[in-house]
This record gives sequence, C-alpha cells and structure tokens, in this order.
Amino acid sequence: MICKRFPRAIVSSNLITTRYLHASSSSKIAMPLPPVLESRRPKQAPEFDYSTLSNYKSFLVKKSQLDVTVDFDKKTISGRVSYEIEKRNAEETAIKLDTSFLDVSKVQVNDEENVKFEILPRSHPLGSQLVATPSVLPEQFKLSLEFSTTDKCTALQWLDVHQTSGKPYVFSQLEAIHARSLFPCFDTPSVKSPFVANIKSELPVVFSGIQTGFDEATKTYTFEQNVPIPAYLIGVASGDLVSASIGPRSKVYTEPYRLKDAVWEFDGDVEKFITTAEEIIFKYEWGTYDILVNPNSYPYGGMESPNMTFATPTLIAHDKSNIDVIAHELAHSWAGNLVTNCSWDHFWLNEGWTVYLERRITGAIYGEATRHFSALIGWNDLDNSISAMKNPERFSCLVQNLKDGADPDDAFSTVPYEKGSNLLFHLENVLGGKEAFDPFIKHYFSKFARQSLDTWQFLDTLFEFFHDKRAILEAVDWETWLFTPGMPPKPELITDLADNVYFLANKWIAAAQEFSDPQQFLKTFSANDVASFSSNQIVLFLDTLVQGGQPENSAFSWSAHRDACEAFCSIYDEKIGKSQNTEVIFRKFRLQIKSHDTTAYNALAEWLGTVGRMKYVRPGFRLLNEVDRDLAIRTFEKLQDTYHPICKALVKQDLDL
Repeated sequence: MICKRFPRAIVSSNLITTRYLHASSSSKIAMPLPPVLESRRPKQAPEFDYSTLSNYKSFLVKKSQLDVTVDFDKKTISGRVSYEIEKRNAEETAIKLDTSFLDVSKVQVNDEENVKFEILPRSHPLGSQLVATPSVLPEQFKLSLEFSTTDKCTALQWLDVHQTSGKPYVFSQLEAIHARSLFPCFDTPSVKSPFVANIKSELPVVFSGIQTGFDEATKTYTFEQNVPIPAYLIGVASGDLVSASIGPRSKVYTEPYRLKDAVWEFDGDVEKFITTAEEIIFKYEWGTYDILVNPNSYPYGGMESPNMTFATPTLIAHDKSNIDVIAHELAHSWAGNLVTNCSWDHFWLNEGWTVYLERRITGAIYGEATRHFSALIGWNDLDNSISAMKNPERFSCLVQNLKDGADPDDAFSTVPYEKGSNLLFHLENVLGGKEAFDPFIKHYFSKFARQSLDTWQFLDTLFEFFHDKRAILEAVDWETWLFTPGMPPKPELITDLADNVYFLANKWIAAAQEFSDPQQFLKTFSANDVASFSSNQIVLFLDTLVQGGQPENSAFSWSAHRDACEAFCSIYDEKIGKSQNTEVIFRKFRLQIKSHDTTAYNALAEWLGTVGRMKYVRPGFRLLNEVDRDLAIRTFEKLQDTYHPICKALVKQDLDL
C-alpha cells in the first residue's frame, strides 16, 4: 500500500527527518527503554564490532581507492589500495588493519615510503592483523598499501573455462568478513566511505559502482561509488560478460548463453520494484540498478553490491516465480547499503528490514494476500532452519553475540531474515497498521542514512517516534523477540492463497495413512489438482507435506509411506517433476529423501553438482547424510572444488568432516 500521509511526489527525506525529529523531541528527555532492553544496552553507541582486528574507532575514512589488476593466469588480484584518513584519536600512533591470507609488500603514509609494518600471526577466523607504524601519524593522511591475493583467498572464486561458457571468470563474495582476504582494510560495517576503482582485466569487469571510463589500451575499467559504503559491499567480477537493458535505469549482465533467458526473467519487473520502493521509503539514491547473473557456483541467492546486484542463476526459473529475490536485493539499497548494521551481532537490522520491505514491495504490486503468502513460506523456512541448527541456543536469537571472535558465517541462517521481518510486521500491526507504521519507515531510513547503527539505536528511535504509544511498545515481549532462541510468536496471516494448498496437502497425508493399494491414489488424485497452482503455491504444498500437514499429524513420517510418495511424484510429474524452478526441485528431493525413496539418492547427488547456492547445497548434503553418509561424503569429495570457498567450508562443518 502506498503511504497516504506522505505522497511520494511532495516528500523529501530531509523534510521527513526534520518533521519527525521535531515531533518526537519531547520524548528525548523522557523515560529510558524498558528494563529488559536497558539492562543489555552497550556502553557505547553504536556498539563496538568484535569481528574486526582493526583499530577503526581511531580513524575516519573519508575516501577509498582500489587500483588493481585481475590476473587469470596467476589467479590473483593485485595492486594498491589507498585511503584518505582523518585521525580521531590524537594519541594513536599505529594503524591496524584487517588482512586474511594476503601478501602485503609495501605500506606508505603520505610521502613516507616503506613504512614499517608487520602482519601478526593469524587469529582464526578473523585473519591476521596488520600493524603499520609510521614515524609520524598526522591528523590528516593518505595511507597506501600494495598487496596481492593468494591461493587461500576466501573472497574470490576463480572458474576455469570448463566451469563457464568457455572463458575464465572470477567473482567476489565479501560478506561478512572476507573483504580482508581481498585487500587490507577496516573490515567492519561501521566504516563507510566513497570508493573509486580502477580495475585492469583482459575480460569485461563489473563493480559495485557506476562505470565512468574505460581505457582500451590498458584494458582498465574505472568505476565510482559516491555513496559511502563498507568494505563488505564491494563487489567485483570479470569474465565473458554481455549486457542488455531490462528497464530505464537497469541492465542485466551475464555470460552470452544466458542473456536471452535473463532478460525475459527480469525485464519490466525491476523498474516496478524500484518505483514501488520509492513510494514506501524515499527516492532511490544510487542512480542505476543493474543485475549480474553469475555462474552456477555462486553461493547465495543474491548479494546487494550497490548498483550491481550479484545474483544466482537459479533465479532464472522461466516463470518469473523467483523474481522476489530481486525485490529483496533492491530493498537492500535502503536497508543494509544506505542504513547499515554496525556489526554482525545486529545483522537483523540489514536483513529483517530487507525482507519486510521486499514483502511490502511485492504486496503493493500483487496484493496483500501475496505479501502474506510469502510470509507463510518464510515461516516454514525459518522453522526448518532452526530445526537443522547444530547450536540453536546460540544462533537462533535475533540479536547475536559474536564477541568471542566467532565467525559471523557460522551464525548465518534465515533467523535474521525471517525473525527480523516478523518482528517488524508485529510492530506494524500493534502500532496501527501500515498507515501508522509507514511514516516511521521514512523517518528511520532518513535519520540513519549513510550511517551504521545497533539494535538499541533502532529501539531508541522507535520509542521516540511512537512516544504517544509507549504503552503499546512496552507490552511487546522484547525478551522473546530479541534475546530468546527458537521460533518467535507466530503472526496471523491472510491465507487466501494457501487454503487450497493446505486442503490438498492434508488430503494426501490422510490418504497416505489410509490407502494400502497404490491404485487408490490414482483414483483419488490427478494432475488437475495442481494445474492452477503457481510455483510458489507448489513450494508451500511440498513444505506442508514434509511437515505432515496439520499439527495433529506431528507423528506422521513419510519414511513409513514410500508408496504414497511414489504415487505423488508420478501423478504430479508434469507440474512438479519437470519443473525448472530450483525451489520446487529441491523440495521434491526433500520429500523423496524423507520417504526413503532410494531412487532419489543418486539423483539428488547429481543435482548437487549443478547448483552452488548454499540454500540448496547445505540442506541437500544434510539430507543425503541422513540416509546414506557414504554417498554424501563421496559426492562432496567429488564436487567440493566446484563450490565457493564459503560454501565448501560450511558443508564440511555440516558433514562433520
């Protein structure tokens, strides 16, 4: 729904900020937050980031520049990174940066070349601290470092010609703490700066900024990112890339053989997403919004690199059913990229807000029932994710605690996404619906634009803005939402698009327990049952079947009803078995594995060689491991070098290797 109180055409973010800072000014001298929140308030705001080894609090980075060369033969990115810095701590005499598996050959501060530096022993998983000690550290200075990546780099994946369309390819993935493996940096979301990048490569290059030049003689591509961003948002890729327009301010980049399908999948929808988001929040500040479709090994659904979303090819479903991932990555342009979590303890401020906004965008375009339907699927994903966790007591809380130096990748799950989104949806409902909550959205993103913040700053702003509804906010169960592991309170959702799905799923569960003759399934069910179902309804259908349908069927197990699963797959083969949608394909495999259909074991193993997205690879290997550990291990040993380093490491953990 478009905010009625502030029509997009007459509202500026500065106006909103001024108006609402004034409106809530009386609350700034009012009461503190409820005790459950105040008792945990950090001593400084924003909270210190314990996932960096840098002394970032001592400095202000005003501008950053990368001058690098992509070498496909050596499989390295090397060159120089430079920072324009202002000292904040007058007593500071050293510069401490994050590195990880980097070769650093030279450090320079202003005109002082060959500054003394050392790289301390590795502190896994946070990398190795680089300590530079110039003879003088002035108030304003330029810091330059010459470096090269190594074969242990976790930030890059190099693909050979047999893994692509025929030419080498490299792409980066820096979130959460892998920027330090690409170049020496203050690798924390608390440090944001504009970037300039000059990237030399024999093949086309894309970057998380706007291209401003290309030197044909040296094959050097120049990019500028004028909005301050943290290091983890840097994105670089080079390969056999071509592009085509998919909107007035958008292009899609991909290898040539995928271009036609990618254009069909995204054309027309991206601009609708942008204009709808602008109505909900405020004007898109980044200029262009382009999409890079990476090769199969890309480990995530998407990465919100500014101006250039990095995306998985699994989004090309040939029916536009996975297009909501683009709505998600676009929403990051405000949530995460413009307003950023200060540390990975508060990752939900990035992802919870983004899922919430993603669903607001699709709901505004396709209807509120669609928004709620997406939330139903997300709820199932959250339940499955927490159930599969090895350490849910720690990692299923919304506000994380990584102060012991734990790897933020270990905490990665759907919890910050879905639990965070559900909290915001809950707040929307208790505070009076979208019409009451939308002015806060505009205020929040205006107030913290180009900044990094923690959960308490969000809460302070929430209580300040809704000071006249403080009693409602105090009644929220903050302990459960923010600090308690497990599932959050379940929301009340519109189920118009789900009712037929639930009915059919429960009919199958009942038949599986009742029928003894396979012919009974053929007489009771037909392909027409799902003929009108969208791909997303098929996803919910398969999820509901795996979960056993109604709560009273909690003891139901597909392993005792393999014949029912075989009949199911046969009857719905056209709609489900032949689907090109990876969300459907994976869930079909999950149903078959849960029913101990041995014919699916090798099929799943083979399919895991065609995808690199961790959303499917990790649970896929866990499923195989449940029924045939030897096959799971053999499959991983065969495929591990085709996966991204992050994916490879996490699957090894999943398999206890």
